[in-house]
This record gives sequence, structure tokens and C-alpha cells, in this order.
Amino acid sequence: MQKQRPRCPRPPGEPRWVAMFRSPDGETWTVGAQSPYREPVLYAVGDMTRTLRARGDEVAVALWGPENGAWRLFDTPSAPTRAPAPAPEPSAPPAAPEPERLAERMTDRRHQVLLAGLDRAGLYDLGPEDGEAVRVLADRLDEPTVRRVAHWLAAAGGRP
Repeated sequence: MQKQRPRCPRPPGEPRWVAMFRSPDGETWTVGAQSPYREPVLYAVGDMTRTLRARGDEVAVALWGPENGAWRLFDTPSAPTRAPAPAPEPSAPPAAPEPERLAERMTDRRHQVLLAGLDRAGLYDLGPEDGEAVRVLADRLDEPTVRRVAHWLAAAGGRP
């Protein structure tokens, strides 16, 4: 009989997008990523999941987010997943990500870098116009330019 894992608790505070990861002990959940926007949290979940699986760890994630001003649990895997099977033979070419998905992922990454730069500059309370401006920049700039802008913001905030 399979052991029932503990239900993921609701994150503290106001509703926002939060990814909760189950600890290796299997009993506790910790916040792995949080943002007012879903995309950066999903990007972080992907990165953290790949890292944990590469170490051979089990991965269990719960995605909480806002819905009608309240918390909602959007995604909880039914069972933790184990590390992937060994990679195919080196002669097999790796599968390329879908171009549309790759473009979306890179835009999410640029968005996350810009938000981090704004955070380091001390700009935490962003309004809807600010959020739209960040989205436009993330859509139009390439990654090296976004990193440069984020560096300027961090330097302006006094944190290199």
C-alpha cells in the first residue's frame, strides 16, 4: 500500500502565484518561487524540477494562485516523480524544443530578469502600467540587453 503524502498547505499572505515543493523528508512543504505573475513561477518550477531530477531526487510540486481574490490550488501531482531514465545513446540527436515554446520560455526568462533588476533597484510596488512596461520590454529586447538593463537597475539600487 502506498503511503499517503501530506496535503500541501496554503501559502501565507495575500493570494499570488506560489510554487510549493515537498521536502526530501516527505512531510513538509516550502515555498520554491513566488510572484504576482504566473509565468516567472512556472519558469522557476521547470528549472528547479530539472535540477532536483538531475540529482536523482523525487519532485513534488504544488502550484497555488489567485482566483477571484482567493487562494486556489491549481496543480498538485498525484504522485512524486523519480529521476528520469538514463539518457539515450549519444548517437541519438537530442529532441529540440518546439520553437513557439522556446520563444515563450525565453520571454518568461527576460521578464523574470527585469523583475529581479527592478527589485534590486528597490522598486517593489509595481502597478499595472509598470507590469505592462516590463512585459513589453521582455517581448522586444534580447537576453543580453535585458541583462544589461537589469545590471543598471541593480547598480542604481546600490546592489551590484
